[in-house]
Amino acid sequence: MGAEAEPTHEARLLPWPGSGGKPCYLLTDDHGGPVSRLADATESIQLDMGRELVAHARNLIPETPRGELRFLAERLTEALCDALRVAESRGRRLRRLN
Repeated sequence: MGAEAEPTHEARLLPWPGSGGKPCYLLTDDHGGPVSRLADATESIQLDMGRELVAHARNLIPETPRGELRFLAERLTEALCDALRVAESRGRRLRRLN
C-alpha cells in the first residue's frame, strides 16, 4: 500500500487585525469551519463597505467642507487597508491552489 498524502495546512490571513494591530492568521484545513466562514463573511462585508464609501466619496468630494473630507479620507483609508488584507489573503489561497 502506498502512503497517503497528508493534508497541507497553510495559514490564512484573516480580515481583522490581531493584538496590537498585527496580522492575524488561521491554520485551516479548508473544510469551511466556523472561523473560516466568519472570515469569508467579514471579507465580503469589508469589500461592500469599500464600494459604498467610494460611491459616497464620488458624490461628496466636489462640494464638501474640509472637516467632512478628512472624515471621509479616514474611512476610505480604513476600507483600503481592509481590501488590501482581503486581496493578500485571497492571493495566498489562489497561489496555494496552483
